[in-house]
Amino acid sequence: MLRCPQFAIIEKVIIDFHTHICPPHIREERSHYLRLDRCFASLYGNPKAKLATAEELIASMDEDGVDLSVVVNFGWSSDELCRETNDYILEAVSRYPKRLVGFIMVQPKSAQAMAEIERCVAGGARGVGELRSDTQGFDMGDQAVMGPLVEAARKHRLILLSHVSEPVGHQYFGKGAVTPDIIYRFVTNFPDLPLVCAHWGGGLPFYALMPEVAEALSQTYFDTAATPFLYRDDVFKHVAELVGAGKILFGSDYPLMPQRRVINLIRALTLPDEVKEMILGGNAQRLLEETRRR
Repeated sequence: MLRCPQFAIIEKVIIDFHTHICPPHIREERSHYLRLDRCFASLYGNPKAKLATAEELIASMDEDGVDLSVVVNFGWSSDELCRETNDYILEAVSRYPKRLVGFIMVQPKSAQAMAEIERCVAGGARGVGELRSDTQGFDMGDQAVMGPLVEAARKHRLILLSHVSEPVGHQYFGKGAVTPDIIYRFVTNFPDLPLVCAHWGGGLPFYALMPEVAEALSQTYFDTAATPFLYRDDVFKHVAELVGAGKILFGSDYPLMPQRRVINLIRALTLPDEVKEMILGGNAQRLLEETRRR
């Protein structure tokens, strides 16, 4: 049976919870940044991989009918690259406050991470992500490393978003080694913290068939970024049955693919219209508003 909580959609909106932008100079100097950072190289080593500016994202949103996009940063390894790209995201959000929500990046192992979070929260940041523990070189299950980040997130009502990928199946650029078991250790250490697992959590929702896993995932959400490259369309139905339709957030992974590609996929699903509206925007709107009120 489809798990669909009976709550009203505040208003019909489309919110893309997983998009990327980068400063124009990074696109122009791509080869330089490929040498600087392992995560960036894993994602954009292929010269065909697209990079987009804030203006291009807004144009895509206008064309595809997206009301709001959550802009997530990359898993940069150095404080300098985190600050450089955080500045661009915050500046973009300040120019488009009604269209963009900014998630910034820090290096959790760095002594400067907490100061950077404070700086970015003052600039309007609403979350931290897309964390990449494999390329950033930290352990999501290490409470000593993750504890300060979690406390900062609680203090400022931030949402964390982490890359997660499948331990099996085909390879692709940026797949990485952040698998469900790694994320699950974090979830069980900090079960009260709102966490968004990108790319369907690498299949983590399927383990919710185990009662203790289902209980642990009470504050865990799953975005649909890159779905057409990963799963059959019925992943939506199965995840809704296992963890609840209220835990699924539309994400495109723009500019990896056009935003409308995943929107059209969701609209074509054989699910109730109410559920489609929840996935396309209602769930994200509720999560953003609830974390602001905490």
